[in-house]
Amino acid sequence: MLLFEYPRCSTCQKAKKYLESKNFNFGVRNIVIDKLNINELDRLIQKSGKDINKFFNTSGLKYRELKLKDRIQTMSYEEKLQILSTDGMLVKRPLLEVDDKVLIGFKEKEWNNV
Repeated sequence: MLLFEYPRCSTCQKAKKYLESKNFNFGVRNIVIDKLNINELDRLIQKSGKDINKFFNTSGLKYRELKLKDRIQTMSYEEKLQILSTDGMLVKRPLLEVDDKVLIGFKEKEWNNV
């Protein structure tokens, strides 16, 4: 089990506390310092079964700064992977990789099924 987080993110902090309260053994990766590369992102997206657009932190400053809301619909999958790999702040967080699945964002109901 691996938690991809930004330590200063309050939702990531809640997710981490939740995992600790359940006594889960998990690793942690700061996605801002240790960015996800294109291959890692592609693997996580495929494993999640979700659309790549779900992996964008649409409420982040960087997302707005790059005006991605206007551009994302016309970008190819490869272009989206490329841009997500440039800055961990663009990636929706936290991400939790567990065996054969990936959870995006912290929703306690969803995480109860881990």
